[in-house]
Amino acid sequence: MPPPNWPSNVRYITSCTIHASVPHDTRKFLEEEKPVSKTPLNTQSSVKIRRISESTHPACGQLGLFAARKIPAKTHIVDYIGEIHCDEREDSDYDLSLFRDGNGNSVGIDASKMGNEGRFVNDYRGIEGQDKPNAVFVDDRTGGGRLKMRIESSRTIKKGEEILVSYGKAWWLARRK
Repeated sequence: MPPPNWPSNVRYITSCTIHASVPHDTRKFLEEEKPVSKTPLNTQSSVKIRRISESTHPACGQLGLFAARKIPAKTHIVDYIGEIHCDEREDSDYDLSLFRDGNGNSVGIDASKMGNEGRFVNDYRGIEGQDKPNAVFVDDRTGGGRLKMRIESSRTIKKGEEILVSYGKAWWLARRK
């Protein structure tokens, strides 16, 4: 069941799907048995999706991800969930690079049409009072061994504070073209 404020045009999912563009060998690597991370916080009680109303915020009028309670430093907040793919998604603002496979394929997770709360994490740049992110993307494995990307707090995040990451310089350079 989607959380409050979930957009009706995006399918809410609780685990990644794999697109047909992902080659068989890459699929096998994605699902290899490997050591796994700590269990995440109960996502629905630790984060909230909220419309951003501050006029100085770069995403004013859009949705953001906020702490529903205090989140300690180095805490797994939420996984970044969407469609794992190897095709080009240049028009998506929700496409996160996962890895490059042995055949040179770029493997990404796109949450533009389906995803979870992680898709609402914004970049810290341009937000008043923010000189660095309070969360980071971390490569990891699920309990079943599937490769994934999670969002982890880099410092204590106060209740009500927006959860912010760095999208990276390449993301911003691609938008200037």
